[in-house]
Formats: sequence, structure tokens, C-alpha cells
Amino acid sequence: MRKLLFYLFIVFYSLISSLGCSDEQDFDQIDDLDVISNVASSIFYLESDEQFINSATTIQSFYSQTFSFDAFNEEFVAERLLEGVIIYEIENTTSKRIRVTVEFLDEAGNVIDLELFEIEPTPAQMQRIEVPYGPNGKDLGILTTTSNLRVTGNNLSDTSSTSSISEPKIIFRSAADFIFGIE
Repeated sequence: MRKLLFYLFIVFYSLISSLGCSDEQDFDQIDDLDVISNVASSIFYLESDEQFINSATTIQSFYSQTFSFDAFNEEFVAERLLEGVIIYEIENTTSKRIRVTVEFLDEAGNVIDLELFEIEPTPAQMQRIEVPYGPNGKDLGILTTTSNLRVTGNNLSDTSSTSSISEPKIIFRSAADFIFGIE
């Protein structure tokens, strides 16, 4: 009797399973699929102590560096960039008023865009500045045509004062968060 009940259960279960809700599979739906990817990355980090800043005159920069920014050189990547944001964080524990300039350069070395930061001496709070690119911000063409970034730091104060804070320095860092559409 148990065997008969077991077989009846299997037949009944198979019948219910075959009559259950199921749709015919449509594998052409992949053509309508849009995938959006979010990519975050650090861009640069600058740290300079007050003693080093004092060694430069007020006219000269205490820091100047040009480095490669080829994030969007591949056409595949540049075409799929939807929007993004570059985030700058600035901490200044020195007694100096400082100007940091970030220049976006094309392949020929021409300035495409410029970000200028006037940083007050301590006790200024850490600053966080977000610069959007895309529909709600600057033109995406700035990012897709940038080949190099030039970062320059200038001391706008004297060259002899020192902050009373232990190990006074300026820290200037940036990161980016980009959204890409993948078809």
C-alpha cells in the first residue's frame, strides 16, 4: 500500500508541476538589458609639512606636479561615461594660507578646465568639495579629453611662521566616482 501511495504522490506531483505557472523563456530580452556600473577610485594625494612650505618663497610654489590621467583614453570607456563626481578633501593644520590649483590638460598640454582652492590656515575645518560632471554638472568632455593633471600648491603667507599644532601640514586628496552605462 505504501508503494502505491508513493507512486500516486509522484504522479500527482509531476502533474501539478507541469501545470504550474511558467512562461515560455524569451532569450531576446538580453537586447533590452541596460547595465549601469559605478566605479570609484583615488586620483591623487598631496601632503606637505609646514617646514617644507616655509622653504619656498611666497611667489614660488612649494609643490608642482603633472601626472598622467588616461582614465578615459579608450573610446569604449569614454563613450559609456554617463556622469561622475570628483571629490576633493583638504586639511590644513599649518599657519599658512594656501592656494592649490588643479589643471585638467589635453594631449597638447592646453588647459581644458581649472579648479582653484583657497585654503585658510588652522583652525579651519576639513573641507570636502564635490564637483559633478554630466547632466547636473560640468561637461563630460572635460574628463574624456583630459590626458594630464597638473597640481600646484602656493604659499600665500609668510615663510617664517609656524603653527602651534604638533606636526602642522596640509593634506590635499582627491577621489572620483563615475557611472558608466554598459549595453
